[in-house]
Amino acid sequence: MKETKVLEDSDVSMLSESLLKIAKRELREDKCTREQSLEQLRNWVLKNEDLQNVRCDDTFLLRFLRAKKFSVPMAEQTLLKYLNIRRTFPHMATKLDFLEPRLGDLIEQGYIFAVPKRDKHGRRLVIINAKGLNPKFHTSSDQAKAHFLTYECLMEDQETQITGLSHVGDFAGVTTSHVTNWNPTEFARVFKWGEQSLPMRHKEIHLINVPSTLKWLIDFVKNRVSSKMKNRLNIYGSEKELMKSVDADCLPQEMGGTMPMREMIELWKQELAAKRDLVLALDQSTLLSDRGIQRRSSYNSEKNGTGTNFVSQIESIEGSFRKLEFD
Repeated sequence: MKETKVLEDSDVSMLSESLLKIAKRELREDKCTREQSLEQLRNWVLKNEDLQNVRCDDTFLLRFLRAKKFSVPMAEQTLLKYLNIRRTFPHMATKLDFLEPRLGDLIEQGYIFAVPKRDKHGRRLVIINAKGLNPKFHTSSDQAKAHFLTYECLMEDQETQITGLSHVGDFAGVTTSHVTNWNPTEFARVFKWGEQSLPMRHKEIHLINVPSTLKWLIDFVKNRVSSKMKNRLNIYGSEKELMKSVDADCLPQEMGGTMPMREMIELWKQELAAKRDLVLALDQSTLLSDRGIQRRSSYNSEKNGTGTNFVSQIESIEGSFRKLEFD
């Protein structure tokens, strides 16, 4: 018998008027559209024989509707792809328990965390620190889990679903081992599916302290994401330059802000603890078959650098990775 997970719905009426205006302007969301789209998507989930134990509460379904500006068919596809990436990469996308020692160490070291304060746009800022990852101890699976955990936790918040996320990536301390931590083929597959499978609105991506020997890799990646994402990625030479684009109050003290990074990490751990059971329960959701996923043609995959050609390109530069020397 088909089972579907239904949780108590969050009250959308708790959202502020200013937030609802952003939703209307950027996502074409209003009360009528939201209610009709939720009903359509929920009925589709309930009737879809390929889905089992999938949540049907408003907050979960709105992840996908808001990410696709309330196009129900596109939201359905993103939900299928989201479940498929979890099914295909269970060692990276499931069992996201921050109390697990290896994952917990990445959080403790500040490899990735969300800043407690929202910026002037109402967005959460995600900080990623290369120094927080020890490639001699942490695997690429540990690294991926930290990212999946962060985004799963943040997407449980409806305000973040509407405003989106900004990112700051600090490459200070990066080494050759950081880059070669990934199997090239697996990196290509995760990279290929990530942008189209995770229901998130990445509004800005800021990178600092990028070694000159790695800037070509950034360009390589930029050429394989959507033009929208490419235009949102910026590289800065210093924290001073970064603060021209990012609210200083949202940055850790170590990057020119006010709150020490350690305090931010401790607050983030409290958020993870509060949502731990909810995130772990996502593992109950099952995609029985990927037959409903609409796939791009081989031509488009090659054209966009996401097919086998992309894998071979990644593999061809693996040797170059190992020869790099970082400042």
